[in-house]
Amino acid sequence: MQQLCKPYKKIALIAGSCILLFSHLQCSDSFLDKQPLSLDQTALANKKGVNAILIGAYSLLDGIGAGGSYEQTASNWSFGSIRGGDAHKGADPSSQPDINNIERYESNPTDNYYLGKWRTVYEGVLRANNTLKVLRLAQDMTEDEKLNVTAQARFLRGFYHFEAKKLWNNVPYLGDSITDLNPKIPNDRDIWPEITADLRFAADNLPETQDMIGRVNKWAATAFLAKAYMYQRKFAEAKPLIEAVLTNGKNSRGVKYQLNACFHDNFNPATKNSPEAILEAQTSVNDGAGGANGNHGDMLNYPYTGGPGKCCGTFQPSQDLVNSYKTDVNGLPLLTTYNNEDVKNDEGIASDQQFTPYTGQLDPRLDWTVGRRGIPYLDWGPHPGAAWIRNQSYAGPYSPKKNVYYKEQQGKFSDASSPTSVANNVKLLRLAEVILWAAECEAEIGDPDKARTYVNMLRARARNGCYVQQPDGTPAANYYVDVYKTPWTSRDEALRAIRFENKLELAMEGHRFFDLVRWGVADTELNAYLAAESTKRVYLKGATFTKGVDEYYPIPQTEIQNSYVNGQPTLQQNPGYH
Repeated sequence: MQQLCKPYKKIALIAGSCILLFSHLQCSDSFLDKQPLSLDQTALANKKGVNAILIGAYSLLDGIGAGGSYEQTASNWSFGSIRGGDAHKGADPSSQPDINNIERYESNPTDNYYLGKWRTVYEGVLRANNTLKVLRLAQDMTEDEKLNVTAQARFLRGFYHFEAKKLWNNVPYLGDSITDLNPKIPNDRDIWPEITADLRFAADNLPETQDMIGRVNKWAATAFLAKAYMYQRKFAEAKPLIEAVLTNGKNSRGVKYQLNACFHDNFNPATKNSPEAILEAQTSVNDGAGGANGNHGDMLNYPYTGGPGKCCGTFQPSQDLVNSYKTDVNGLPLLTTYNNEDVKNDEGIASDQQFTPYTGQLDPRLDWTVGRRGIPYLDWGPHPGAAWIRNQSYAGPYSPKKNVYYKEQQGKFSDASSPTSVANNVKLLRLAEVILWAAECEAEIGDPDKARTYVNMLRARARNGCYVQQPDGTPAANYYVDVYKTPWTSRDEALRAIRFENKLELAMEGHRFFDLVRWGVADTELNAYLAAESTKRVYLKGATFTKGVDEYYPIPQTEIQNSYVNGQPTLQQNPGYH
């Protein structure tokens, strides 16, 4: 895992039993039935041992547990993007049936996707708790070192609980004393206070810089604390934290946060851990692990058979998302009419048949987010259309792009033995999202026109000329995007534009569904999406988002069964699931 991995491997050899406890080199569902290995507290109760356990807790930031795979990934491409309308499952009807249920809002408590995600985030919690438990016994650490480790462990505990809260809402909180994966603790109360307390402790006690870029610092913790408040709609609490991050925030190397000059620098493996990155799960390849330390969570999300990865054709962008990037005569998004007419695509047109891409005006972020026919796919040549799509008639004509590496990077940022394992960090939080929160806070409790200033920071970046280009250096499409020039005077006007900008900027990054839920508009937005998209994707016909049920996922049935005490479950199923 890049810089975190080097000390981890060294310490793991010293600590011995840590190797199996923290490794995630396998890829199967069998880990779901295994209990965590016990800790030899005596052997680990020293500075090296404590840091080995802490790095084990960090190792789950990518979402891939011991033996786990793409279903648990922290990128949340199925739970957040497919569920939110950014994309379709892709591939073909028979593959990944659990995602079919996620996409159609027909989730089943017995689906393994939920069990895998639950076990992974709670294993992360237990690793954080084990760090705190052993730390108390260490005698060779200074008080400052102990405080730093405590704050990191509490941040991680808060982060993993936050992930659980986003997906299931009604979840148990496992405090310091819990080191059992099945603690039989009820999920009958709101755990936001505990999540907030962990993140607040981290923000108050972490240093501004750390010795490794992958370790969380004061400013990353402050940003996640602000995110927790945004999810609770506590804008007055979030606003000063966000402003502090924007004014003073810096990464663990001490580099001030700033937007990258080019939008795509956020997704290029060569520019990972950039000044825009607030927290990334670290990855590495060609390190002797056979690709196991790469970004396993996105291993399916490449064009089918051709180009990078040569597998597997999942996570195909929706027509709704593509249409969202159309712009009007002023270079602004079509907030209410974007879906009235489709951006032209090549569905049903063979790769050897002539096709002319859409000639209307587009936001250039489209072609850094979506692979579409005739447009250069990084340096792999023009996307050929059907030749790279597993089943066009099923899931449409588009390919994902943000997770993909360049052809010139093959064998350097992709693993030589596993081309779908890539050293492209999982982006857990970047500055652009914090800027959008700042705009949202101004719209909700501040100055709507100041919100426009924040949104224009992202739009100015989008128009700065970092466009996808043809080989001769000309723009690959008719790109035209501009800033909002007319003052915003109302909350509703501002929020409409902010939420749409959120869709454009963060597309395919696993956020969309969770944002729709926290805004309270998931039912209206997603049912409108289904009404339009089901006319193109037949398998979506009859799918419906049910308010009061589909905002959250079902508690895994296995976890409910494991929670029984005296004939009664301590975990209760979420409303609407059986």
